Amino acid sequence: MSTPTADSARASLEAVRTEIAKAVVGQDPTVTGLVVALLCRGHVLLEGVPGVAKTLLVRALSATLELDTKRVQFTPDLMPSDVTGSLVYDSRSSQFSFQPGPVFTNLLLADEINRTPPKTQASLLEAMEERQVTVDGTPRPLPEPFLVAATQNPVEYEGTYPLPEAQLDRFLLKLTVPLPARQDEVDILTRHAQGFSPRDLDTAGLRPVAGPADLEAARTAVAKVAVSPEVTGYIVDICRATRESPSLSLGVSPRGATALLSTSRAWAWLTGRDYVTPDDVKALALPTLRHRVQLRPEAEMEGVTADSVISSVLAHLPVPR
Repeated sequence: MSTPTADSARASLEAVRTEIAKAVVGQDPTVTGLVVALLCRGHVLLEGVPGVAKTLLVRALSATLELDTKRVQFTPDLMPSDVTGSLVYDSRSSQFSFQPGPVFTNLLLADEINRTPPKTQASLLEAMEERQVTVDGTPRPLPEPFLVAATQNPVEYEGTYPLPEAQLDRFLLKLTVPLPARQDEVDILTRHAQGFSPRDLDTAGLRPVAGPADLEAARTAVAKVAVSPEVTGYIVDICRATRESPSLSLGVSPRGATALLSTSRAWAWLTGRDYVTPDDVKALALPTLRHRVQLRPEAEMEGVTADSVISSVLAHLPVPR
């Protein structure tokens, strides 16, 4: 089988977005964000109220890309070994053997990640950052590609453990999954009335339209997307402006700046260009940076949000020409 070209890989990933729309209505920006994360080898935090198809999105993405997927429901009693795996004693061989956990997959859906204590949340850190799991001193590499899509509910905080800043910073993007528009909701109900079941993606006619080879070709092409010194400076200026904002107690770190560079390049490539423009940076600034800043309590009480602070920075910062 021949290696996909950059153009054919782009066409395949465009087809992924079209294919997912057969099962998930009205969530195109979220789908695009998941594709960008795959191109950047990053992870995604999905935030939305229950019932807006967060789980269905990840399952549909894995079906269209022919990737393995597993789901972990995070609960207060979940242990780190329930995620990473553990050593199990085999009485026949009188030896311990490693039993892989659900993290050994391509797409891991970490459902309601903020419902488990920090110890279990931290068990994902090595997997997300190093793409390996160390058990009993032995590092075990994870499959490639590997993406964690973690969900959290923004309205119900009772019995939850907010993600620490160190872990939030490990997520490339924080995508808000909105309630659908009226016509989209009508379309959803019409599909259900015609027999669509979110538990059976075959009823939506989903088929694989891309694969790991397309992803690898796309990643190689994204790495060649040019970034001018002016655009690099613009990204740095955006991040530095958040550190000086009176509404924030924590601004964007240099890791956040490199993340914005990566996502801007992926978006530029997806839209058919081999160079990054300031508009690409603006388009990805909110999802890339909103979870990397911390509001001051007094600003939060006044109704200020992370999105409004970043939007204000983008509005007032001179754009390079």
